[in-house]
Amino acid sequence: MISAATRAVAQAVFALGFSPHHLSFAQSRTLDGNRRGKRIAAGSRSCFTFPMQSVANETPEAQELRPGMPAQEVAQEVDQFLQNVPDVTGVNNHQGSQATADAALMDELMPVLRDHHLFYVDSRTTAATVAYEAAQDFGVPSAFRNVPFLDDVAEAGAVRKQLQLALRGAREKREAVAIGHPHPATLQALREVLPQAQAQGVRLVLASELVH
Repeated sequence: MISAATRAVAQAVFALGFSPHHLSFAQSRTLDGNRRGKRIAAGSRSCFTFPMQSVANETPEAQELRPGMPAQEVAQEVDQFLQNVPDVTGVNNHQGSQATADAALMDELMPVLRDHHLFYVDSRTTAATVAYEAAQDFGVPSAFRNVPFLDDVAEAGAVRKQLQLALRGAREKREAVAIGHPHPATLQALREVLPQAQAQGVRLVLASELVH
């Protein structure tokens, strides 16, 4: 999954030469505040990156899911975000180390996602997350990031190493969900490493194909 903010970023990813049917984009309404998500997702599957509160709320978003929100407000937040980024097929969390560890909040969120027929990918920004388990309990098709983030260090060499870890994880676990961002270093590393995937016995698929 690649977090994409704009059409230009999406085009930069497509320019890597991979089939759009092998790409899952994640975008946040807060980056553009418009309906650009539908256009970015043309030819691919789109996943909305939902802002959620982090521990200590270091970099809060103007709108985000927070522990203690009543169920009605959670539903309203989801509805509003989906109106601004239409035609998404799934959701993952942006930040959210505090929110995804809150069982009550996740129990309020997952029925809303289920009613919208959305899948959920737990970005696992904390080891204490209960988001994936809650999604499973409420019948939301779901998966979780099970290899390291690709670009915590946004340098091409570091990203190449993380991509190799992701490919190894896919071989060992038979599937892997990796998450990265469209930093120039990440795009460079993707361009260099992903052509090796098939030779290493790894097939690129949509995030939606890995939810259960």
